[in-house]
Amino acid sequence: MCGIAGLYCLEGKEPDLKLLSVMAERLAHRGPDGEGTHIGGPVALAHRRLAIIDLSDEGLQPMTSEEGTHWLVFNGEIYNFVELRQELINKGHTFHSKSDTEVILHSYEEWGHDCLNRFNGMWAFALWDGQRQELFCARDRFGIKPFYYAITKDSFLFASEIKALLAHPAVGTKPDDATLGTYLAWGVQDHSERTMFDGIFQLRPAYAMVVTKNGAQPPFRYWEVKVNAEIHTDIPDTDVASKLRSLLHDATCIHLRSDVAVGTCLSGGIDSSALTAIINGIIREEAPVSVGTRQKTFSVIFSDIRFDESRFIDEIATTTGVDAHRTEPSPEKLWDDIDRLVYMQDEPFGSLSIYAQYCVMRLAHEQVKVVLDGQGADELMAGYLAYQGSYIGGLLRSFHLWTGLREIIGSLRHHHGFFRSAAEQLFVRKGRRGLLKCTAPPVNRYGGRLDEVLLGELTSTNLPALLHYEDRNSMAFSIESRVPYLDVRFVEYVASLPLNQKIRNGITKIALRRAIRGIVPDSIRCRMDKMGFVTPEEVWMKEALRPFVLELLSSSEFQARPYWNAEEVIRNYLLFLEGKSAYSPEIWRIICTELWLRKFFTTPVAA
Repeated sequence: MCGIAGLYCLEGKEPDLKLLSVMAERLAHRGPDGEGTHIGGPVALAHRRLAIIDLSDEGLQPMTSEEGTHWLVFNGEIYNFVELRQELINKGHTFHSKSDTEVILHSYEEWGHDCLNRFNGMWAFALWDGQRQELFCARDRFGIKPFYYAITKDSFLFASEIKALLAHPAVGTKPDDATLGTYLAWGVQDHSERTMFDGIFQLRPAYAMVVTKNGAQPPFRYWEVKVNAEIHTDIPDTDVASKLRSLLHDATCIHLRSDVAVGTCLSGGIDSSALTAIINGIIREEAPVSVGTRQKTFSVIFSDIRFDESRFIDEIATTTGVDAHRTEPSPEKLWDDIDRLVYMQDEPFGSLSIYAQYCVMRLAHEQVKVVLDGQGADELMAGYLAYQGSYIGGLLRSFHLWTGLREIIGSLRHHHGFFRSAAEQLFVRKGRRGLLKCTAPPVNRYGGRLDEVLLGELTSTNLPALLHYEDRNSMAFSIESRVPYLDVRFVEYVASLPLNQKIRNGITKIALRRAIRGIVPDSIRCRMDKMGFVTPEEVWMKEALRPFVLELLSSSEFQARPYWNAEEVIRNYLLFLEGKSAYSPEIWRIICTELWLRKFFTTPVAA
């Protein structure tokens, strides 16, 4: 896990080494264990190292091939590198390290661009092919690791984070108003190649691109997932549960491959509890050195019981005997941390749950260098309650009336409170979009059949943003975050399952719940509520954060922004404080945008 940066000079110009140095320095938090550069011809590459696999100097980057014709900077992990390494040795390749980085180099030599389909992991890399005079850039299937780029009149620049690209004086000098408007109105980000900085782009998940002396060629997709649209099949539930359990166990095993200490983020929900329990089973069976004899877990707790999951965390900790660590975020600490949090995230973020995760990563930094997390399970297995409406609507439109009626009854039985509050929120959110002056095309995350919605959530409207938050929060504390639910084998199998293996009788994640029976306590396995790393955002915004928010909304900077009607925003916030208007995330998004504009456009970004 690392930070990468570089530039390809066009039109025969020499690389700007001072610019490269500043770009690399802005990524120092991603790689405190070492740094390296390579300058050759039109290309300059920089790397900041967080040593996880092969801690020796043999794992240093930029790394070159035996002939010195290929150079690589890589951020991420190839979890099946052990198997690939042996396959390549059998084909005659010679290795000089035990790193997964060298496996990428040899895989490119053996299979060219098709090497991407051999990897199981997370990655963002740039590989300079000196023979072809091409820079080959690629990002993993789900966008777990970031890859940003910008094109100036004489250079192609890339980096792990936007702030590094801002070192170039002509890059990202103003907001991308269209992308920012979509975020403000609909809460969606990382859904396209555009970022909130004008002229800065990202390689989308499962895309790669080639840069030559003639410039960047259009990015191309190398992998695509298909979500099964069938309602049900004849596959026995027991077979599905068994296969799911086996795949998740194996995915977790290879995600524990590390030469440094590994821990687990534990929210008390189904997904993280399952990982915690599975890892404990692996400890008993295989005793991986990376985990030790006792697993370390990291959790958020709150004194306000409405948002606290301590009872579930305590239960899984007692059942497994883990070494449990807890932290409690507070609004006072938030305001102390907000400047760095906004800087680390690079772009505005959708809710204060991001701060809870930030606090967890800060806690983990004291104990481990790697954490496993449950990200991706909800989008794969329809864990969010809003997906129930998509499922029911699709059933009724396709005339599966009996199944639709059954799901309506089940949803109302288990989640009637959610649907009542969701209807109220739709009305409130529509009204708050009226506070904005910017326009954005509608984004209907939950429109269409369930399979269509899940595909969109995996690839565009939800998971990419969550992975963005996780990457920046973890790397802010030099922590590598791994997500076993996004193991490609697990994803492809779950995506192939019919929809009634995801939702049935109003119960979400039905196949996973069956798969972890006997592994996770039923009090957690059968939970119908969903929280995760939440914060009491509404309470904070009404009480402790009130003076800060009022000061910000009353400032001349806020009043002058072209994105909202400032007077109406203040009036609406006061109505919320008086209890005359319900809370909704639009309030935070406006505030976060103002903080972001001040950080990146009002004052210069420091190196």
